[in-house]
This record gives sequence, C-alpha cells and structure tokens, in this order.
Amino acid sequence: MKRIAWGITGSGDLIKETYETMVDIKNKSDIEIMVFLSKEGETVMKWYHMWNDIQKDFPNFKTEGGPNSPFIAGPLQVGYYDALIIAPTTSNSVAKMVYGIADTLVTNVVAQTAKGSTPIYILPVDREMGTVTTYSPEGREMVLKMRDVDVANTKKLAQMENINIINSPDDIYDIVGISKD
Repeated sequence: MKRIAWGITGSGDLIKETYETMVDIKNKSDIEIMVFLSKEGETVMKWYHMWNDIQKDFPNFKTEGGPNSPFIAGPLQVGYYDALIIAPTTSNSVAKMVYGIADTLVTNVVAQTAKGSTPIYILPVDREMGTVTTYSPEGREMVLKMRDVDVANTKKLAQMENINIINSPDDIYDIVGISKD
C-alpha cells in the first residue's frame, strides 16, 4: 500500500490514539498519508491541543471548504489512493453515511468513494451498547453511554457496500500491512 487518505471528523473519543497510530505508521513506512478534516474535525484538533501537531506531522493536510472542497472524492474513485480511512468517526457522520446524506467533506467523500473500488475503513466511536471510558482535552477521565440509535446505525453502516468497520486504531496497522511493534 502506497497512498491512503485519512479523514478526521469531530470525535474527541479515540482522536489521540488514532493520531498516534497514524504518526507511527508515517514514521515506520514510506506510505503517503493525505489527511483531510471536516469543519468539526478541525474544531476537535484545536480543542484537544493537537492543531500544532497536525501542522508539523502532516503539513499538507486539507480542511473542509464544502462537501466537495477540496476535491478528494475523484482521486479516491479512480484508485489514486489505496484506501480511505475515516477515524475516529462521530455518530453524526455515521448516521449521515447510513442515510445517504453527503453534505460534509467526509460524508461526501465516503458516498463517492463507495461508488468505486477503493476500500473504505471506518472507525465509529459508538460501536457497541454499554459505556466507554474516554478522556477530555485536559486528560480527565469520562464515561460515556452509547445510545441505541448510534449503535444501530453502526450496524447498518457495516452492511453497506464497500464499507469495512474497524474497532480500534490498532486495526489500521493491519490495513496498511505494518507491524505495530
């Protein structure tokens, strides 16, 4: 695998773990990683004090100007990238994907990429009923309860054409064929 497109939505849950994974992959390989952020992805990166990091680690990142700006869907459809990874993914983005709403950069890229043969990997933050422990930007531990509707949408997303659900940032190592250790 030579090129991947990595989309970031507005999820704080798993953002630090996903980011660390992607930086590690970048440092261990010659894989080209093109990063793009939804408007809320940019907000979360700033909220979690990671905005300077992304500028340093992925200087060619792109931020949303609209659902098709910057133009990422075309190169993904024609196979320029070997994979599309959306991680972490908010329940809002998952719901939009499930119901075919393509009104943000991330949801439009997924909708258009699904029409081609480039594989799509999505890490929803609401995967299973129960609670999850996550952390605030200040490092304070928080326990969040998953809502029925969000878990149901993740299950629907898993049934969609050309969509692969991943369960943790560590799964990305397998996708790109690199050992974590």
